[in-house]
Amino acid sequence: MGWLNRVNDQVDVLTRARALQEVSRSAESCLLLDGVIRSTDDQYARADALVQRLSALINLGRTAEYTRAIEEASAAVRDLAEPYLHGHLNALAALAAHHQGALDRCVTHLVKAARALGAVEDPDRDTAWGWHDLAMAYSYLSFHGYALGAIERARQLGLAAGIPEETFAAPGIRLRNAVALDHNGDSDGCLRVLRDVAADLGRFLRGGRAEELRPSSLAAYGYAAARRAALGDRVEADPNRLLSHGADSARARDMRQLGQVCLAIAAGNPIEAITRLDTARVSNETLGAAEPARLRSIAYARAGDHAAAHRADRHAFRLAAQRNDRLRDVYIDGIAARIDHEEMRREAARFEGEALTDPLTGLPNRRRLERYIAAVVAGGERVVIGVCDLDGFKAVNTRHGHHSGDLVLQRIAGVINRVMRRGDFVARYGGDEFVVVLSGAGMAEAADVARRIEAAVRTEDWEALVPGTPVGVTIGFAEVEANGPGLRGAIGAAFETADREMLAAKNRLRAG
Repeated sequence: MGWLNRVNDQVDVLTRARALQEVSRSAESCLLLDGVIRSTDDQYARADALVQRLSALINLGRTAEYTRAIEEASAAVRDLAEPYLHGHLNALAALAAHHQGALDRCVTHLVKAARALGAVEDPDRDTAWGWHDLAMAYSYLSFHGYALGAIERARQLGLAAGIPEETFAAPGIRLRNAVALDHNGDSDGCLRVLRDVAADLGRFLRGGRAEELRPSSLAAYGYAAARRAALGDRVEADPNRLLSHGADSARARDMRQLGQVCLAIAAGNPIEAITRLDTARVSNETLGAAEPARLRSIAYARAGDHAAAHRADRHAFRLAAQRNDRLRDVYIDGIAARIDHEEMRREAARFEGEALTDPLTGLPNRRRLERYIAAVVAGGERVVIGVCDLDGFKAVNTRHGHHSGDLVLQRIAGVINRVMRRGDFVARYGGDEFVVVLSGAGMAEAADVARRIEAAVRTEDWEALVPGTPVGVTIGFAEVEANGPGLRGAIGAAFETADREMLAAKNRLRAG
């Protein structure tokens, strides 16, 4: 029995929504799914629609909506004993976490997705798509071996369910592997992988099966051909025609922009390529943050400016190395982070049914923060609170709009969470203000935490997210004096003190 056989309401609409996503028409799919969510009373139909809607939002690159969509889907799936749903949701949540820069969460979701999908007793075409999305998440995280294993599993399940092999060709996985090799200095290895990708496309074309390829796959084949041409390889396929596919896929749009840069280089127009790079706005997650810098290096080399090419190449290598360093840090700190995450979830369960989470960042909100502090202080623990206020946030909204402001808030939430000690508590207080709670700590530990937060925010790549608009953070700490005028008054006094310290720090910064 397939998954949709368990659904009793609007199955035809859910099936149509899936078909639209498969041909990269996710905006239309989203509208259908919204209608199901509003109108159905069937818990299975609602859960399916929310999971599929998250998939559509990821395809469209609507990053600011990820956190709320994951929360809503998780709430709908939580009490359903359906491994497929849990597996597919976690695969999609891994993709979303990666796009938000939360690599620790991404790894956690990858593990959960693989376990749940592997536990499906009667896998069907939906399970196959779950493995496909898990493969994509592995690939974006540069776990290329795992990605190839997951996509092969998707292909096998798909064939058993009557899905043509080429539907799960997934050239994007090997494409990301190829450019990663080039970013790390192995251009010959990159070309070998890209030629293998081209050979697969040739096999599908000769077999008359190209019509079964997904639009997003055609765009990836197009970029692979354009990238080969930029490296001086002779290509037979028409990259422009292939790059024109992809419909409303955000990743396909990114590949079209960078593909035109590659084709300008191949045509002997390096200055045009550099100009295109100056105006391109692409996600770091599509082909890696180092890809534009590497293309800039190739363009400068073709223009004969070898000094500039060398500088761009060094920048590309540094960006690739930073990614590897972040992956290493995930493994070093990931276990503690996942334990903390589970503890936070258990704490949230105590207040189930109430709105205790900030929908934008996924952090606890002000109400949950106040309850947490009260519970810790009442337990007799020493508590220090810190008020973190963003510097430059108004300029972000003014210059780049509120969507970019939301992305900055999401990134800040991830940065602060990443550097906190095990057992610390982080919440969004409101606006651009965050609060950290250090239990069992004093002001000396608070000063160390402040230095780590400030350093992490300072070294984050804000230029890539909001160009020309630096972002910083100012922090003020205060200890909660529990033996003061009652618990509520003590907490309020501590907040006032921390806020004054934060404002004083801002004034010192301006004066300096």
